[in-house]
Amino acid sequence: MTYQESVRSVLSNYATFSGRASVSEFWWFYLFTLLISMAFSVLGLIFHDSNGEPALWIIILQGLFGLAILLPSIAVAVRRMHDIGKGGGWIFINLVPLIGWIWFIVLAATPGQLGDNRFGPMPR
Repeated sequence: MTYQESVRSVLSNYATFSGRASVSEFWWFYLFTLLISMAFSVLGLIFHDSNGEPALWIIILQGLFGLAILLPSIAVAVRRMHDIGKGGGWIFINLVPLIGWIWFIVLAATPGQLGDNRFGPMPR
């Protein structure tokens, strides 16, 4: 799956928690959100007040982006866990201090199960 196909797929399945998401779909979407966040950070460095704080409009736009992307980010993470045969609750491993996010990265990078599994057909 290409970068554009991934972003389009995740946003078209905005709040779809059923089914499976491929490794490429998950990581390309993660890169998309990372690039947008970095763009907001750069804008904050360019447009700032006398104290060095980002302009209010940048903070508002960044917050709106975060809210808009929250549900599809959770949904694609759940579908990614489904692809490796685990339940969606495994995304909460991120809440374990120190090692949770490392464990989640390993799970998210694990190749999906070949063929159909209990969560649906193999993603393209």
